[in-house]
Amino acid sequence: MKKYNLLARSVKFALCATAVSVGSYANAAEEGAEKVERIEVTGSRISKPKLSQPAPIVTISAADIAKSGTPDLGSILAELPAIGATDTLIGNNDSNEDAGVSSADLRRLGASRTLVLVNGKRHVAGAPGSSQVDLSTIPAALIERVEVITGGASAIYGSDAVSGVVNVILKDDFEGLQLNASMGNSTEGVGSKSTSISILAGTEIANGKGNMTFFVGKDRISEVMANDIRQTDNWSTVDNPLSEGEEDGIPDRLTKPKGYSERISENGVLNPFGAAGSIITFSDNGTPEVMPDREFSNSFAFGNFPDGCQYCFKGQDYENVLPELEKTTVASTFNYNLTDNHTFYSDFKFVRSEIKQQFQPSFRFGDVSINVEDNPYLDETLRQSYLDDGVTTIGMSKFFGELGNRSADNKRELFRFVGGVEGLFTLSETDFAYDVYYVYGQTDNRRKTLNDLIPDNLVAALDAVVDPSTGEIACRSQVPSLQGEGYVDPASVNGSECTPYNAFGFNQASEAAKDWVSADVTRTDKITQELIGGNVTFDTAEFFELQGGPVGFAAGFEYREETSETVTDEFTKAGFLTNAATPDSYGEFDVTEGFVEVSLPLLAGLSFAKELTLDAAYRSADYSHAGTADAWKVGLLYRPFDDIRLRGTYGQAVRAPNITEAFDPQSPGFGRVSDPCDADNINDNPNRVANCAALGIPAGFEANDNVSIDTISGGNPDLKSETSTSLTTGIVWTPSFIENFSMTIDYYDIEIEDAISFIATQSIADNCVDAAGGPDNSFCSQIDRDPNSFDIDLVRSGYLNAAATTTRGIEADFDYAMNLSNYDLTGDLNLNLFVNHLLELEDFEFQNRPDKVNVENGEVGDPEWQARFSATYAINDLVVSWSTRYTDRSARIDLSPEGDIPEDLDPAFVGSIVTHDLSASYQLLDNARVDLGIRNLTDKLPPAYISASGADEAIYDVIGRRFFANVSINF
Repeated sequence: MKKYNLLARSVKFALCATAVSVGSYANAAEEGAEKVERIEVTGSRISKPKLSQPAPIVTISAADIAKSGTPDLGSILAELPAIGATDTLIGNNDSNEDAGVSSADLRRLGASRTLVLVNGKRHVAGAPGSSQVDLSTIPAALIERVEVITGGASAIYGSDAVSGVVNVILKDDFEGLQLNASMGNSTEGVGSKSTSISILAGTEIANGKGNMTFFVGKDRISEVMANDIRQTDNWSTVDNPLSEGEEDGIPDRLTKPKGYSERISENGVLNPFGAAGSIITFSDNGTPEVMPDREFSNSFAFGNFPDGCQYCFKGQDYENVLPELEKTTVASTFNYNLTDNHTFYSDFKFVRSEIKQQFQPSFRFGDVSINVEDNPYLDETLRQSYLDDGVTTIGMSKFFGELGNRSADNKRELFRFVGGVEGLFTLSETDFAYDVYYVYGQTDNRRKTLNDLIPDNLVAALDAVVDPSTGEIACRSQVPSLQGEGYVDPASVNGSECTPYNAFGFNQASEAAKDWVSADVTRTDKITQELIGGNVTFDTAEFFELQGGPVGFAAGFEYREETSETVTDEFTKAGFLTNAATPDSYGEFDVTEGFVEVSLPLLAGLSFAKELTLDAAYRSADYSHAGTADAWKVGLLYRPFDDIRLRGTYGQAVRAPNITEAFDPQSPGFGRVSDPCDADNINDNPNRVANCAALGIPAGFEANDNVSIDTISGGNPDLKSETSTSLTTGIVWTPSFIENFSMTIDYYDIEIEDAISFIATQSIADNCVDAAGGPDNSFCSQIDRDPNSFDIDLVRSGYLNAAATTTRGIEADFDYAMNLSNYDLTGDLNLNLFVNHLLELEDFEFQNRPDKVNVENGEVGDPEWQARFSATYAINDLVVSWSTRYTDRSARIDLSPEGDIPEDLDPAFVGSIVTHDLSASYQLLDNARVDLGIRNLTDKLPPAYISASGADEAIYDVIGRRFFANVSINF
């Protein structure tokens, strides 16, 4: 079978769509019925204005996007108080799999619980095994507006809309030629440059019956490393030697700069587990150096070096803040009026993204050794010193930075085609609006992790000797006379080609040796989504009306198939590398869904009820892998008099298990565990002392838990859909005595039950020894400990319908559009204030243990208060905007009942942050517009110990002041 790449297939789809539509329908007869324009707002299939919806909706306009100074839509949306930054480009900066992916995380319930639509239709995922849409594949230049509805919307749009829906509405029916160019960069030398250039062309066809557009764009975001951030200095937490125990009024841990490790280095460290003064490193050329003593300790492996440490390991040397992202987009739309009331439409896009993101280089931490007697690379004076002490072999640790970082070198290609027919038809005297459509999407990823180690080859290469027959340095495996009885070549790959490796110093090994001990990891993903669906809306005006008017109905169906496949290279699958030996994975499911929605205008025009409307919706879905799942909602809008609307929605939403959760094979990986039996942790729970002793762990045990441990985990085919109930209730005030003013205040409450969660390795370790009455064997049996050191070696884990999450909060939106001529001034002034008060965000890893709650609200990433204020002044061709964002003080400590107290860490809180943005837009000529702006005008930065190292810290702006400029020219 002939194969086509995605770009060729994209062009083929577009040409076929155009040819079929024009060729089949160019001579279609025009109908005399008048075309009806619908007011469409996300949140209902029944068209109605925004403020007449029973659920709150937030809208981001194209003008708002232009003022953001970035081409990444995910980062733009994350500035809304309702959306977390967890899965943006910065939020994913510690993940290879998600490197370059930018997604929306509504209510901080997870990107997997946020449904993203484009023009009301689903979009193929960007991350394998998930439904998570990569918003960076939606060009900002094509966006008309983005509508965000928070709260359960599964009854309207289906699975994944647990926390809400992000609907991206694209521009259509464009005519002419438009050139857009933009550029932004730090004004403080950080190097956060971003550029975008695009061309949008559109034209009418067939005497105005149709329209075609074509778009091509190129975006680039420069890489920013942690060391590029001005305020960072390898900050870490350390033990406070002055602390005398819990609640003594003295901080237990301090936050200090220059947190390094003297026990591992790019230059190599001998005796890494030895006492201070006996840990030896090397200068770049291999000369031995004694590692300096630390001042304070973070753990066994890390400490604080206020006077610096030339050869210590410094984590920030390898940490990304922003990846390097280069993206090319080709897109086209086509629509054609078959008649006045029936339109064929189609669009396609192809997006190619190339991402480079840095991670720590491969390392060995004490699990390789040096033969002191035979190794010819070892300094002679140091060799003799060891031999004099009777040491013939010695442990070694090393970060192999000389091989290069374990960089993510990823290429993603996304193709999406949409085709359908929408319009209006009449039966008897009833008008029916309909939409029937087909969508196909495919994402192909090639994910490479560069410069991984082949550990067995390294062992062989480090065992260097002088071949007595040649006088040359060689691997012992290649010199039979020096192998001794029972010798076994440790190499696992091409052992006969072993090349000796000089690990003393930096970059002292030959290129041949470096090549022989390293290899790249390659994984390829193929994600597909195919769906066919349709919906129809009408009302009962022909047959009957309630007192408030005719009843509105909407009904529809959708059939969807999704697949996800990941193939790993043979080296990795064979377990030759330090990277997890993951097997290939494949999963697929299909779902058939049907929904009905009704809007009942119970009362209207009465003295006590200007409007009383009841909305309801129900959806049933049959999943091939998770069975039947039902979602429903009921909404009420009551306007007792003209100025006030009371609104509320209550419903049940569902999320079916995604492909990763249901189908991933059991595979190895790596994780981190803070050993609950360590002396620093053992008193955190009253049952730990006895249970750790019952496991044979000695008193005063100090775990080596600053290194990764092995894990085995996988999917669970027995998962069922998780369910949530959500309530939103609020008030809309549009006072008649203040023209163009509106105020909305809404309360939201979402509870998720049977939530699908990955049981963390830390939770398994903790639950093993936190149980009353002895160790809990259901968890302890999932843990392997070293019989000699007692350190945790392996933890087994997976997915369960075991968790629960609750969140509550209040949002307020104030909007005022002022015509200043009413005050004898010129121009127009628009003011907007959006405030979110997070009352509760709590996770229960095990819903049957409500006493074990993880409180998130008030912690970093989930501030209790967030606000955004903007003021826009327009006069003639000039528009000037000022906006400010507020992030409340947030805790660095665990605020859970069994968590921390402020004494546990100093400082325990990150203070409140206020940033300001200033921009101006000017219509330079009739066909040209220029936007200029400064983001973070006052260069307000978070504390230096906030490095935006992914996830929760991504909420903060660590780049600081930066400028942007946009130019748009129409021809």
